[in-house]
Amino acid sequence: MQPSAETSAQYFYPNRIGRVILMAMETAMGRDRLDEILKIADLEQLKKLPPNNLEKKFPFEWVSGLQAATEKIYGERSGRALNARVGRLCFNNGLREFEPLLGIADLPMQLMPLSMKFRVGLEVFARVFNQFSDQVVKLSDEQEAYLWIIERNPVCWGRHTTEPCCQLAQGILAESIFWGTGGRRYWVEEIECTAVGAKACVFKIYKKPLD
Repeated sequence: MQPSAETSAQYFYPNRIGRVILMAMETAMGRDRLDEILKIADLEQLKKLPPNNLEKKFPFEWVSGLQAATEKIYGERSGRALNARVGRLCFNNGLREFEPLLGIADLPMQLMPLSMKFRVGLEVFARVFNQFSDQVVKLSDEQEAYLWIIERNPVCWGRHTTEPCCQLAQGILAESIFWGTGGRRYWVEEIECTAVGAKACVFKIYKKPLD
């Protein structure tokens, strides 16, 4: 039985992000499959979308429960690929709505060189989660790659797996980079995951574009 938002859960996404995830899931898999996932995850109350506001009332347990249920229905490999697609849809269909709240439009992004645009975009996107949710993101700069470090990650919250399972976060991150760099693709891979026993979920983002 999943905890209620008001009782045992400790950390939350804002309703808006929860809503975006559910809408992206419906787009990716259809209404019937989403209803099946909600039933397996014991989250049938989410058939009614959360309100489109910034109140932090969407528990981390719900996010990870949706990921696990997707893997259960589709199988681990296909389910994780689908979760990555949902992540990409999340950014395109809703998370970029946070742009006006952060004043991104005021930044001279178009005038920046690509390398600076890449870094600034990552910093701004990290601020979305750190400012509006209980997720904790840090950014580290290495010679060949950036490390996107999620110290408190709802995507695998409370899960125990044999391989990294944060494809939703990976998809969101990959699409945010595509947007932030003006349409360039970069390789993103999860190299550490708390569900496998690491202290944080770490995504390696190579600085050399794929195209």
